[in-house]
Amino acid sequence: MSATSLVVRLPRADGRLDDYTPGPVAAFEPPPGPPRSRVCFAAAHVVRDPLADVDPTQTAALDWEATLAYRRHLWRYGFAVAEAMDTAQRGAGLDWTATAELIRRSAAEARAVGGSVACGAGTDQLPADRESTLDDVRAAYAEQCALVEDAGAPVILMASRALPRCATGPDDYRRVYGELLGQLREPAIIHWLGESFDPALRGYWGAVDVDEASEVLLSIVTEHAERIDGVKLSLLDAQREVALRRRFPDGVRMYTGDDFDYPWLIRGDEHGYSDALLGIFDAIAPAAAAALAALDAGDVERYDELLAPTVALARHVFVAPTYHYKTGVVFLAYLNGHQDHFLMVGGQEGARSTLHLAELFVLADAAGLLSDPEVAVARMRRVLALAGVEG
Repeated sequence: MSATSLVVRLPRADGRLDDYTPGPVAAFEPPPGPPRSRVCFAAAHVVRDPLADVDPTQTAALDWEATLAYRRHLWRYGFAVAEAMDTAQRGAGLDWTATAELIRRSAAEARAVGGSVACGAGTDQLPADRESTLDDVRAAYAEQCALVEDAGAPVILMASRALPRCATGPDDYRRVYGELLGQLREPAIIHWLGESFDPALRGYWGAVDVDEASEVLLSIVTEHAERIDGVKLSLLDAQREVALRRRFPDGVRMYTGDDFDYPWLIRGDEHGYSDALLGIFDAIAPAAAAALAALDAGDVERYDELLAPTVALARHVFVAPTYHYKTGVVFLAYLNGHQDHFLMVGGQEGARSTLHLAELFVLADAAGLLSDPEVAVARMRRVLALAGVEG
């Protein structure tokens, strides 16, 4: 390859175009197996079928082979896959019909290749144009939980947008979650998705005050501990996460969903640690797998060294408005050749600016996460050309 083939002209915030050359490729080999010292899920994105004759803002048409191939990539690096979560654009372009098929196909693929998967169950089949009742919410949850379990996967109980609209207070949450947990065949993961990820979830657990909401969640976890594998906390509040995990009953895991402070939350302290269920692991799987292998070996210094450069990338991908983080996750998969295009269900490829994507390119390179710089440069140029940047 020529030296010039690795140079890309990137737009900068001050209006300049700077020549940029990626650094050497990092050698992140897949580990021999999953992490031993932590349970780690990567929430996986989906790949749109770019040639489907549908309105992408109305109907989610997926490229099934590319979507499942990315799950095989995550399994290869030792991660369990958290399927049909917000990273897969639940509530942001992925409708329930496509979600149900995704769950069935992903669970079957996991069995075929020996991967581990857990799947999100929510209430997004409820019509958005009318108010739902608590009975509607319970029935919708039950339908999705049954589909997940019939597919052979454990359930991740996702936060419901419909529940805050019809619940009258914390007791309604206690009743709904208590009934659902009692009906499941095996323990579930409860997901508290904060309003920075989804503003429609403000006031979840029946309280706008987060301290009060935390107490409601804790009461549910304590009462139903034997039916709960763990809680995925996505509040981007590391101190609150640590405080809550120290109060969990024995046997209930804290799965960090903090895409800002995951390295030290997973590393832990003398009182314990968080396991992980992270959207950023979709994007940084090779580096994260190497770091977790180092942690398994007791090499905390190497663990920190490998994850440290991924933090700036993660904070950029998840910068406010945080709910548009999926665009960065898919863009990095495109740069690394995991899909042939940068198109998303719901047209979400346009949710971040060209400047944002250019900075993501630089930060991914700094973290050693451009697997083939020549391919990444060529693809970055294509995206820039659409924005009128040539060269």
